[in-house]
Amino acid sequence: MRLTPVQSRADLRAFVEFPLRLHPTDRYVPLLSSVIAAHRHTAELFLVRDRHGAVVGRTSMHRSAAFDTKVGPRQLFGHTEFVDDEAVFATIMDAVEARAAGRPLFGPVALLPNQTGGVITSGFADRGFVDSAWNPAYYPSMYERHGFHRRFEADTWLVDLGGRPTGADHDRGFAFDDARMTAEQLVIRHGSRRHLSRQLPILRQMLNASFTQLGYYTDISAEQLAEQTDGLAFLLDEGLLLWLEKAGRPVAFVVTVPDISEYLMTVGGRLGVLNQLRLLATRGRYRSDAVLIIKGTVPDEQSKGYLTLLSRELHRNLASSGYQTLRSTFVERTNVASAAQYRRAGGRPLHGYTFYERGAAA
Repeated sequence: MRLTPVQSRADLRAFVEFPLRLHPTDRYVPLLSSVIAAHRHTAELFLVRDRHGAVVGRTSMHRSAAFDTKVGPRQLFGHTEFVDDEAVFATIMDAVEARAAGRPLFGPVALLPNQTGGVITSGFADRGFVDSAWNPAYYPSMYERHGFHRRFEADTWLVDLGGRPTGADHDRGFAFDDARMTAEQLVIRHGSRRHLSRQLPILRQMLNASFTQLGYYTDISAEQLAEQTDGLAFLLDEGLLLWLEKAGRPVAFVVTVPDISEYLMTVGGRLGVLNQLRLLATRGRYRSDAVLIIKGTVPDEQSKGYLTLLSRELHRNLASSGYQTLRSTFVERTNVASAAQYRRAGGRPLHGYTFYERGAAA
């Protein structure tokens, strides 16, 4: 086995295409090829080739000062895909270990846990979705046979919306005393395709404040948020991006988007201008499934029912627009309150989810 850096356009193309050949096309959702290309500015990308020159694995390696400050010094790896072969996996991890300079290894992350990455540990028969991982069943066992242990265990969630009509019967148990709206000067705001660029800083402020208490989270920069939301404006369903203002101050938010996973599967994650136009022309086909990307409440306003209010509004809007399912990106198992909201809506865990860590070499 040979591990070689991605240097040419052909190398990058092989890097992007490898998991498309490795995984079932009806379950694996590729990361956008433009995002992978952008990650080359921060991480080094590598291919593993066998003695015949065929690509049998890939990975990336980088470090993050922000993550080191939060968790402790770590050698990060990401974009990690491999055939079911001990030698291939060992080739990848030996190289990561050699770069670590005694640091523990942590991953897979691309580039950080609050961006994308992770390994699913159950639910392999269920397809993945945008901003979430999918991998075959041999992945977690391979990591664990090679001395990795789980960190930040979590679950993704699935809520069957059932196509019921809007109204009180579709509030999913999200009871909120509406008299508080006037008494507390509460106003629900909605996303706007036209003004999304002006709304993103509001969301980023709440996001960083809400998630800083989580063990894996590092503040997201304006540039990182712009990268993660690139192209969102033309797909945005304005009734699914919500935030709550209290006396004019943003205090809680929920970001949900139409699920375009099946389209990304079809185009192999290549969402260039032409494919964007095709998606725009057919976006009506992608209004049956939605993905809740993230939600939160600023620390001094937590436990006051504000996310319950936004969840009620979200489910009403999902119902009135005819959505059939809602998926959620991973929620840590220690985050009991967040998981309870999905259970209240009749949801169930979809994929077990984890990151992996291995201690420093002796």
